[in-house]
Amino acid sequence: MNNRNNGTAIVLIVVGGLMLFGLFAPLLGKVIGLLFPILMIVLGYYGIRRGRTLIGTIILAFGVLSLLAKLSWFIGPLLGVALVIFGISLLKGKRNSY
Repeated sequence: MNNRNNGTAIVLIVVGGLMLFGLFAPLLGKVIGLLFPILMIVLGYYGIRRGRTLIGTIILAFGVLSLLAKLSWFIGPLLGVALVIFGISLLKGKRNSY
C-alpha cells in the first residue's frame, strides 16, 4: 500500500509542477486534440461493425482526416525520410544488377 501512495504522491507533484510552470494546459490541450479524432475513428469503426456502414464510414473518414491534419508536423518529415531511403535503395539496386 505504501508503494501506491508513493506513486500517487509523485504523480501529484509532477502535475502540480507542470501547472506551476504553465505547461499542463497546453499539454492537456494537445492530448485532447488528438483524442477526439481517435475517438471518431473508433466510433466509425464500431458503426461499420454494427451494420451502419454509411454513417460509420463518414465518421471514420472525418476522424482519419482530422488526425492526419493534427499529425502533419510528423507525417511531412517522415515522408521525406521515406523518399530518401527509397531513392538510396533504387541506387543500390542498379549497382547490384551489373
